[in-house]
Amino acid sequence: MTTQQQLQPIFILSEGSQRTTGKNAQRSNIMAAKAVAETVRTTLGPKGMDKMLVDSLGDVVITNDGVTILEEMSIEHPAAKMIVEVAKTQEDEVGDGTTTAVVLSGELLKQAEELIDREIHPTVIARGYRLAADKSQEILNSISEPISETDIATLQKIATTAMTGKGAEQAKDTLSRISVEAIRAISEKDGSRMLIDIENAKIEKKVGGRVEESELIQGIVLDKEKVHPGMPRVVKGAKVALLDAAIEVKNTEIETKIQVSDPAQMQAFIDMEEKMLRDKVEKVASAGANVVFCQKGIDDMAQHFMSKKGIYAARRVSKSDMEKLARATGSKIVTNLNDLTREDLGFAGVVEEVKVGNENMTYVRECKNPKSVTILIRGGTEHVVDEIKRAVEDALGDVAASLRIGKVVAGAGASEIELARGLRKFSESLSGREQLAVMAFAEAVEIIPRTLAENSGLDPIDIMTELKAAHDTGKKWAGINVFTGKIIDAWKDGVLEPLKIKTQAVSSASEVAIMILRIDDVIASAGKSGKGPEMPPGGPGGYGDM
Repeated sequence: MTTQQQLQPIFILSEGSQRTTGKNAQRSNIMAAKAVAETVRTTLGPKGMDKMLVDSLGDVVITNDGVTILEEMSIEHPAAKMIVEVAKTQEDEVGDGTTTAVVLSGELLKQAEELIDREIHPTVIARGYRLAADKSQEILNSISEPISETDIATLQKIATTAMTGKGAEQAKDTLSRISVEAIRAISEKDGSRMLIDIENAKIEKKVGGRVEESELIQGIVLDKEKVHPGMPRVVKGAKVALLDAAIEVKNTEIETKIQVSDPAQMQAFIDMEEKMLRDKVEKVASAGANVVFCQKGIDDMAQHFMSKKGIYAARRVSKSDMEKLARATGSKIVTNLNDLTREDLGFAGVVEEVKVGNENMTYVRECKNPKSVTILIRGGTEHVVDEIKRAVEDALGDVAASLRIGKVVAGAGASEIELARGLRKFSESLSGREQLAVMAFAEAVEIIPRTLAENSGLDPIDIMTELKAAHDTGKKWAGINVFTGKIIDAWKDGVLEPLKIKTQAVSSASEVAIMILRIDDVIASAGKSGKGPEMPPGGPGGYGDM
């Protein structure tokens, strides 16, 4: 065999495929993850700044909500996309803390990169990170404090903390009170557990007015108006019927031709149709309903008959709104008009049509024990209202997460410093190289208070030194006041967060960091045309659209 034959390369991938292996693959993945974390890092904390995101159509989003920023950025890099998934998981599980989770993921990978440079194997780092993540859950649970649904003052502090640093800060007292009232209204007890479905707190936005004019309606607000001008504008002591059936004359299933030889026959058809509609309205009235919400259409003639009987009606109400109305008023959704009875009706103190801005909306309020409520958000412009909505969603998520688990911790970087302290102590009990990985995990956790200090224009080294000194003297809730630069007792100052934010962020961030660390080969297949892979600019290590 000739030397030339021996050295002939063997291709196992299709032409145009790109492959990065070993440390190069790890570095490019870590670099992409760090770039994502760096993008949202400046938004963290009360003094975090906002991002303006403009899409291809020119639509503008102004926000400092981590998950919103990452979703709007259209990130291409495969490793960076994994970091975006961390933010989405945090949003789904808690509803807040997305920036914390992403920044922590980036810092865990940055610390791991330093260990890899010191010739520590990625699987050793991964094992150390797993040990640290498990221990973190234990430490966070041990330092947390209990909370109950009756502790309204503490719950309002949690909601206020969630909104601090966002566009809603100017009206945080009003909005935090609304958020707590909304969650308490929709929560149900199942033994010792709290069942809270945030979907039952509907958020309606209306541009116009001031943010302080936002209100909580103990019932539902529909973006609908009454179908006929002759109907009453306000119905007090409303008996509400919910219909998933059209109040119209049904078309026949098959095509039918009818020959009319006499005008009287034509009149008879019209009269019959009118009678059918009159009977349908009569059926609603005889059941005792004076308010009707219909998921389908209401014929013009039926609208006229309803207005004559003083019935308030709205049509084409969405399925989700119908379900919320059922929970709020206690009425049952009826799919066959002939089956409508008095027992199917629900109750609302007042149903009225209200002009909000330049549109009419239907308010269903003063429900006896509403398990579905509406928060109506006002604001000067579309962008303001959108950002207020995101802030309120964070507050609702935080209050709900606090009650579901019944435990809270202090914010302002206090719990992270305490966690890092506990992890360092734990690392001393380990032998082998995992000890270094646990120490790196502790270092990474401190990125949160360090970022809070940096975003506030404070010296992070001085602040971190002071914080650690305070925690060493047993002050477990010592945190940063970003406005004064002083070390405070975060618990006494009312900077509180649900335990779930911290536990979820740590578990998601550590899992994704471990997964990225274990990748040592990136193979990007060629497209069907054989032109090579659709990779981000700069190949497998590129940043995509960042």
